[in-house]
Amino acid sequence: MHFLLFEFFIFYMIFVNNVSLRYGKRVLFEDVNLKFTEGNCYGIIGANGAGKSTFLKIISGEIDPSTGRVEISKDQRMSVLKQNHYEFDEITVLETVMRGNSRLYDIMKAKDAIYAKEDFTEEDGIKAGELEAQFAEMDGWNAESDAAMLLSNLGVKEEFHTKLLKELDGNQKVRVLLAQALFGNPDILLLDEPTNDLDLETIAWLENFLADYDKIVLVVSHDRHFLDTVCTHVADIDFGKITIFTGNYSFWYESSQLLLKQRSESNRKAEDKIRELQEFIARFSANASKSKQATSRKKALDKIKLEDMKASNRKYPAILFNNQVREAGDQILEVKNLSKSLNGEVLFKDISFDLKRGQKVAVLSSNSLATRAFYQILASEDKEYEGMYKWGVTITPTYLPSDNSSFFENKDLNLIDWLRQYSEEKDETFIRGFLGRMLFSGEETLKKCTVLSGGEKVRCMLSRMMMLKGNFLLLDEPTNHLDLESITALNNGMKDFKGTFLFTTRDHALAQSVTDRILEITPNGLIDREMSFDEYMENDRVKAQRQEMYGSVLA
Repeated sequence: MHFLLFEFFIFYMIFVNNVSLRYGKRVLFEDVNLKFTEGNCYGIIGANGAGKSTFLKIISGEIDPSTGRVEISKDQRMSVLKQNHYEFDEITVLETVMRGNSRLYDIMKAKDAIYAKEDFTEEDGIKAGELEAQFAEMDGWNAESDAAMLLSNLGVKEEFHTKLLKELDGNQKVRVLLAQALFGNPDILLLDEPTNDLDLETIAWLENFLADYDKIVLVVSHDRHFLDTVCTHVADIDFGKITIFTGNYSFWYESSQLLLKQRSESNRKAEDKIRELQEFIARFSANASKSKQATSRKKALDKIKLEDMKASNRKYPAILFNNQVREAGDQILEVKNLSKSLNGEVLFKDISFDLKRGQKVAVLSSNSLATRAFYQILASEDKEYEGMYKWGVTITPTYLPSDNSSFFENKDLNLIDWLRQYSEEKDETFIRGFLGRMLFSGEETLKKCTVLSGGEKVRCMLSRMMMLKGNFLLLDEPTNHLDLESITALNNGMKDFKGTFLFTTRDHALAQSVTDRILEITPNGLIDREMSFDEYMENDRVKAQRQEMYGSVLA
């Protein structure tokens, strides 16, 4: 009955009815009942291992729930961002994208097969006419140009459109599969980590595309800026339940923190708390109305009811860098004519700068090998370079590498013993304190470091970094593998840090919230600007200088 009604008004929904998923004794979801409606974008959030990607697979039908069912109307077209990067290796890039609309693609192939017949019959002619009508109704004549435009917008150059997918590198393949998911304006769009391996310009294009999208979108992402820009709601997976909240990620997080604070203020009058919440909603609504994606986000906030707002039970790590071994002096770091080449390729050349105490500096490059080499040089791990650098006599740098595998290889240690090897203080209570800050407690601290996930390894590295008490931080892609809770805690820790740091990240929200200076290292020199991250990315003079420095690399 429901679907007949919604189809009549062409208003689509997804119904999740009493869905549970169990693996043996482990319960991921229990009795989940949800409704996803047209015109909204839902960010699926939850700690690592909570089941975000699994939930998308239940919605898509790839996984059957233990109990319950997912209902969508029969004529809704669902599109899913493919995770198998090899599935279309023997197919051209353009055809791979057009396969995203399987009905249109099947009509194209059926039509071509009929026209290829040598013994073309009258019946074939009638069938071809029917297919041509369906093809035209689906705007099939523009399919190829639409696919090509999507690819170009996602950074896949026209010269690659006719190549086989296997001829592209992993970074380009991700973009092709994303174009496939977006192709043909599906009624339901399921995206699992769509910003992975995308540069900031391409992410910005995708943000604008999804913010204007008027169908149903469900997305999993660890990129807070992306979630804030595209989402009208968040679906929070916590303790086996999934709860939908109105607003984007920042609204969910800040409202949750405000409610937690109010919960502890037992002496405050109820009406004062209500007024504070109303002012909070009004402030967010006003900010939403100023954004490019104003309409749907502001509408969602305008409909919110105070009784729908709830404090989250989510636990956040305590990432605190201010317990420094000593206070830094005025001489921080001097770099002169630093240059590095790898296998004949110039990664960066003639990099010179001085840092002031307390600066928060984002290090950028179009080549991640360049930033990695830059940090390895400053951390004394790479001796093959030209030029010089000099740390101030009061400086104790600590380094978080993007590749931490060497810290865990061939080490059959539990977490306590792993962290203890880097500490002068060997007391177990002392060691457990730093592990506890990153939410390792009880039996978890006895887990072998050889079986850790990527996120757990980064959390261990952050425990180590806090314990070493450096007054200068080198952070190379510190958000890699972390869940949203850990990224938020890291962001807060970096904002509160009184010392100086250099960092590289693809997390737009992190970069914008902490940066006061940008250093972009290129094969032809340094771009150095004291400005915020957004100002840097939008500055026309900087854009021209970047084009000049990189040349054909950015073309």
